[in-house]
Amino acid sequence: MGASLPCLHFHDCFVNGYNGSLLLDSTSTFESEKNVRENLNSVRGFEVVDQIKAKADRVCGRLVISACGDPTWNVRLGRRDSTTASRILADSVLPSASMDLPALIDNFKNQGLNQRDLVALSGGHTIGLSQCSIFRNRIYNATNIDPVFAKERRSTCPRTGGNTNLGPLDPTPARFDTAYFKNLVKQRGLLTSDQALFNGGSTDKLVKTYSLNPDAFWDDFTKSMIKMGNIKPLTGKQGEIRVNWRKVN
Repeated sequence: MGASLPCLHFHDCFVNGYNGSLLLDSTSTFESEKNVRENLNSVRGFEVVDQIKAKADRVCGRLVISACGDPTWNVRLGRRDSTTASRILADSVLPSASMDLPALIDNFKNQGLNQRDLVALSGGHTIGLSQCSIFRNRIYNATNIDPVFAKERRSTCPRTGGNTNLGPLDPTPARFDTAYFKNLVKQRGLLTSDQALFNGGSTDKLVKTYSLNPDAFWDDFTKSMIKMGNIKPLTGKQGEIRVNWRKVN
């Protein structure tokens, strides 16, 4: 679950900003962003968010937002919740695991994020797993991949079938460390969009820096998470404070 909560935050912020629209279930007026290609059978942890909110409400009253994880940072207050969601927008703005570096740079630039943010936030893949259907093409067809690594991943991800079989995003998928970046330097990135960050392009130097300097990664990851959380927040009388994050009041 440690990987799922940052992923929820990321996928929420990229669609009309940090407003909790991803948490909304479908209604007669809009379809939930949970159903888009990049979220379906991938993004999870909604029930944990519900539990966190319920416990916080009991202790502190309403109007509380909680964040957990490692590293940590202060969450700005005064944010309000969206009253709608957009599956169409989510489909068009969420980055794909098949993107190359230029596409990733443009995608993040559209959100006001730079290349340092791109690499630092991608480092969130230091924890978690991915489904075979998402990385199958890379392990069978990519040329910028370590052949031993590709063979290892093929053992649990056949050419056909096994779509939901899981593979670790780095060798220590339950630990927040720099193994993700060390893997990229060795051409062992699981996703095409991962290895794109270290493939002879403009982000190679930063990937190498993070692979050797955990403090630099942690510092930049924290800054970029805060920056991403500042994408078009709803404040003042915009939106509302939802009693139940799954539905509009």
